Amino acid sequence: MWRKYNQVMTALNIFKWIGELFTEYLFLPFDFLRNDADMNWWLANGINWLFVLIGFVLLAYWMGQAVKFKREGTEDKA
Repeated sequence: MWRKYNQVMTALNIFKWIGELFTEYLFLPFDFLRNDADMNWWLANGINWLFVLIGFVLLAYWMGQAVKFKREGTEDKA
């Protein structure tokens, strides 16, 4: 019985550790940016602009590849 209890507690501790890792350490830059939003709106939203820029670049690449495959006649029409 104690062995099963220890296995369950180990699994719970792993998930608690993962949660603590993200909330206490990996999100620190985002906490800084959130608290800095009153001072500099552009800095606080810079990560959002970066994601939008990456999305547009990937969309342009995807559309370019679609046009290339359609022009060659190798487009998958399934």
